[in-house]
Amino acid sequence: MNNILWAAQGWLAAIFLVAGLIKLVKPKAELERLKGMAYVTERSAAEMKLIGLAEVLGAAGLVLPWLLEIIPVLTPIAAAGLTVTMLGAILTHWRRKEPVAVPAILLLLTLFVTLGRFDIV
Repeated sequence: MNNILWAAQGWLAAIFLVAGLIKLVKPKAELERLKGMAYVTERSAAEMKLIGLAEVLGAAGLVLPWLLEIIPVLTPIAAAGLTVTMLGAILTHWRRKEPVAVPAILLLLTLFVTLGRFDIV
């Protein structure tokens, strides 16, 4: 089970790191033109930067505490935070009548890591 959790953590960390860095680095006008990010028009530039920061910190939290064995409880807490982020993403896309498959899959993976690292599954 540990190997499966590590695989999920690695994939999630990579996905959230890239997604978060894009939101942190690119200006809002550029984000609006990216495929699948039309929702950016409903958010301020500051909100997008905050979401990006949460994703980058969540990516680090998925891997570093468990890997370094320094306050490892932060890993499932980071996964839980990203689960909440994905709930928000699903609600945003659903409200806009956009596909929710990708955020739903990410939600399931973050929930799996949360439960697995809290030793609930």
